Amino acid sequence: MAKKILIIGACGQIGTELSLKLREMHGNDAVVASDIREGDAELMQSGPFEIADATDAKLIESLIDKYEINEVYLMAAMLSATAEKAPMKAWSLNMDSLFHILNMAKAKKIEKVFWPSSIAVFGPSTPKENTPQSTIMEPTTVYGISKQTGERWCEYFHKKYGVDVRSIRYPGIISYKTLPGGGTTDYAIEIFHEALKKGSYTSFLDKDTALPMMFMDDAIKATVDIMEAPAGDIKVRSSYNLSAMSFTPESLAAEIRKHIPDFSIDYAPDFRQEIADTWPSSIDDSRAREDWGWEHNFDIEKLTTEMLEGIKAHAV
Repeated sequence: MAKKILIIGACGQIGTELSLKLREMHGNDAVVASDIREGDAELMQSGPFEIADATDAKLIESLIDKYEINEVYLMAAMLSATAEKAPMKAWSLNMDSLFHILNMAKAKKIEKVFWPSSIAVFGPSTPKENTPQSTIMEPTTVYGISKQTGERWCEYFHKKYGVDVRSIRYPGIISYKTLPGGGTTDYAIEIFHEALKKGSYTSFLDKDTALPMMFMDDAIKATVDIMEAPAGDIKVRSSYNLSAMSFTPESLAAEIRKHIPDFSIDYAPDFRQEIADTWPSSIDDSRAREDWGWEHNFDIEKLTTEMLEGIKAHAV
């Protein structure tokens, strides 16, 4: 049976590029993008698009029926910094949308589900260096609490009902194609835009705040790889740790200076610093590498070159 894919939250930072990649792989008509608002021209013109609220179960089910969908990527979520300003709204969006999809998979309306988790599931009591796959998880943000809860439900639906749900804990994702979406790691995108525009940047995280990061191409690759892997290889059904690199604002600024020697950075930590302080500084993702062959392609040097060149090319 041919793949028919529905992406919910297709206009977000990851959703946009994931939609285009899956259309490239499976054909434009095989991938239905949906979101509560319209996306950019490339997304809208490259294949079918539907306006849809991720929390509207009846509407989502009607799209699954209409397009004979057998795989769902549920990318809709309110991210860490934004969610702290609207906790109940974030909880409703992040949890209700997941329950609707898990229940449709339980009812055999869809065969396979991808749901993203995050390093936000960890908390201040989690080991910060090389955070293990299985460890203490006491998240302190609404986003982290919703993602940890979602992980438990994903594993439950797999064990209890045989739902083929797959998940990875994304680190900070960096891309030049889509603007930041309200996350705590967004400084690592803003810094490149400001470096090129003004030659300086004020970071909302302190200079020594190390966080796990990943270039968007690697995040898309991991998402595709885990969904393409045989079901028997996916041994973790809560969510897999995923990593590529870790760096601080200061070390990223030093890398940018190799390209823009006069670049300057100063620091004005805000409420996002408190969130970042509860997250890991580096991640042990050996289970993903062992189970389904995860490998990253981008380190900080390659990332910096790609971001600066990409932003310049997009500005033309």
